[in-house]
Amino acid sequence: MRIHSLPIQLVNQIAAGEVVERPSSVVKELVENCFDAGAGHITIEIEQGGARLIKIRDDGCGIVKEDLSLALSRHATSKIATLQDLEQVASMGFRGEALPSISSVARLTLISRTGDAKCAWCVTADGSEQNFDPQPDPHPQGTTVDVRDLFYNTPARRKFLKTEKTEFAHIETLIKRMALSRFDIGFTLLHNQKEVLNLKPAATDSAQEHRIAGICGSAFIENSVKIDFAASGLQLTGWVGLPTFSRSQQDMQFFYVNGRLIRDKLFSHAVKQAYQDVLFHGRHSVFVLYLTLDPTLVDVNAHPAKLEVRFREGRLVHDFLFTALHRSLAKVRPEHCVVSLDDHVSLPLTPDVLPEQARPIFDQQPVYNPRPPQQTSLPTVAETISAYASLYPEESVVQKQQPPLTSAQDTPPLGYAIAHLHNIYILAETPKGIILVDAHAAHERVTYERLKKQYQSGSIPRQPLLLPIKINVSSAEADLAEQEHEFFGSLGFELNRSGPETIILRSTPALLGTIDKEQLIRDVLADITEHGMSQRIQEQSNQLLSTIACHGAVRARRRLGIDEMNALLRDMEQTERIGQCNHGRPTWIELSTNDLDKFFMRGQ
Repeated sequence: MRIHSLPIQLVNQIAAGEVVERPSSVVKELVENCFDAGAGHITIEIEQGGARLIKIRDDGCGIVKEDLSLALSRHATSKIATLQDLEQVASMGFRGEALPSISSVARLTLISRTGDAKCAWCVTADGSEQNFDPQPDPHPQGTTVDVRDLFYNTPARRKFLKTEKTEFAHIETLIKRMALSRFDIGFTLLHNQKEVLNLKPAATDSAQEHRIAGICGSAFIENSVKIDFAASGLQLTGWVGLPTFSRSQQDMQFFYVNGRLIRDKLFSHAVKQAYQDVLFHGRHSVFVLYLTLDPTLVDVNAHPAKLEVRFREGRLVHDFLFTALHRSLAKVRPEHCVVSLDDHVSLPLTPDVLPEQARPIFDQQPVYNPRPPQQTSLPTVAETISAYASLYPEESVVQKQQPPLTSAQDTPPLGYAIAHLHNIYILAETPKGIILVDAHAAHERVTYERLKKQYQSGSIPRQPLLLPIKINVSSAEADLAEQEHEFFGSLGFELNRSGPETIILRSTPALLGTIDKEQLIRDVLADITEHGMSQRIQEQSNQLLSTIACHGAVRARRRLGIDEMNALLRDMEQTERIGQCNHGRPTWIELSTNDLDKFFMRGQ
């Protein structure tokens, strides 16, 4: 066949294949237009999961009569005019493809009125970009887009739609996510004439937290850390969940770049690294985070549906995100956050009615033995801590504790030890209630953090290889190894280039032991290529330090003295990430006096 131009409607249908995946895709594009129109409230009406009707109304600035036909034409927009505008996009939409693409696969009606117009004007479209005939309409200021019978003219795509319940679930999830990006806008969502969501504008901090609690649950706010971190022209704000407040799925992870909801591998990698030794295996962190940066530093034109972005300084952004999250989680101390039982816990007290962070303690109860514990030859906690005290004399807390103080103001956050339950759990009393501590898990974290400090301070001891390892790599990887020679050297590796596609490994950090060093170098080079940096060496080191800490921590079922227990409590109060052991298990929980009263129905 000869080369020929495609019909406009077919061109728009091809574009719709990239923009309109399902009903929620239509909702996303139209709601983003409402954002750009300066809407204060958006109403979304859905019927039959969006297959029959998607109707979205806003009270924004509206569209003048003369521009209605352009709004329904491809690559027509009010948001960019030059390449410079494209390189610093601040609006949600800018391609000018959404409305014509949607109209090519559905029956679309557009009604709009500006503030100074005597009436609204209405047009219909079929994707052909022809025969526009605006008609007057009594619509108030703002815009309504009515989309009916989605994919009516493309039956092959319509049959791929899921059930009504599933498609609406996608829409509801999307609106919740978008509502978290714009607290200044109210949202109303209806399905089959039934109101599902009604979110008022949230101007104050408390109102914003109320909206988040309504979407993510009140437990999220109660078990999260608020972040406000800025450096190098970047700012990260929002909330991150404590490692003990995690989920089995990645369904409560919300990330926004300049107000735009996105998915980003670079960000996911930074989050994974920040939580790497505090999150239990198989669990996923929860967060609502907002990254703000100069629009020129991020390319939002990397994906037709604008679901992904490309950072111009990826390594800078990754390091910033990791640092902000890592430091925020590390700063959490017992006095800042208390892991407590749910306010609505029921009687009787059983594992089934406890929150997840409390269950490990009750799931692992030892069988009670009334006989006195036998003495063993294992070192005491004090002796174990003393093994590291020479490295950190200023941090040593192995000393006699003062008697419990009567003043609540002077009592330490974790209180004073009063018993060692089943030779596993420390029971401590505070003015607010009682504390239960898994002694082994807590001591493991204390020791681990101290070993990391030792590793991170000063030079790293090197272990020369008896026989240097020759590694064949690609020329690009050899160039990278040569370029990052100082980086590898700072981590204890002596790595030299010996040919166009050959590098020689002559020494490694002594701390890494007998791991596969060649594979580690290959993995690190791959990480640097993919992410602009690598954490594999740090991970390997941390895993070894974690193992040392685990073996050095006090064993379960060995009786501890009061002074030993109090010494551990004081150490916990000064240790970063103390809420979890190296494997992500919780180290302590609190039962408030209110919790205790509920168990015995006091005051009822």
